Amino acid sequence: MIKTHQSVIIDDELKPDLTPLLDIIFIVMVFLLLTASVKLQSLEVDLPQTETEILQSTQSDPITINITANAPYWALQGKPIDDWSSFKEQLLTEARANPDKPIVIGADKTGSVENMLKLLAFLQQNQIKATQLLMEKDKS
Repeated sequence: MIKTHQSVIIDDELKPDLTPLLDIIFIVMVFLLLTASVKLQSLEVDLPQTETEILQSTQSDPITINITANAPYWALQGKPIDDWSSFKEQLLTEARANPDKPIVIGADKTGSVENMLKLLAFLQQNQIKATQLLMEKDKS
């Protein structure tokens, strides 16, 4: 008579269960993603909170800054200035010579937003208050 051995090994018994390990890995990943600190650089700009049209009369002789779409991008009192460093110097000189004059900023609608942000950051750095931003009325 032939005897058979019951030593058949089931494959499932030899494989480890990785489900708990995967759970721990996902929990650690979520923890690391939530606690990772990302430093966002921002520039605070105070904008009107209402949609009402505010028209204020300016003094007869404000300091005007223009940002154009094409080179030269900067103009002070209607005079184009070729580069940013010259513009900064002339603006500081004008603002310090006439501290009581308001500053009015007029930007071209198709101009670069980067130039506008650069100007606002410069004004904030030098604690120069821009009293008005000129904007074209929306036709819609």
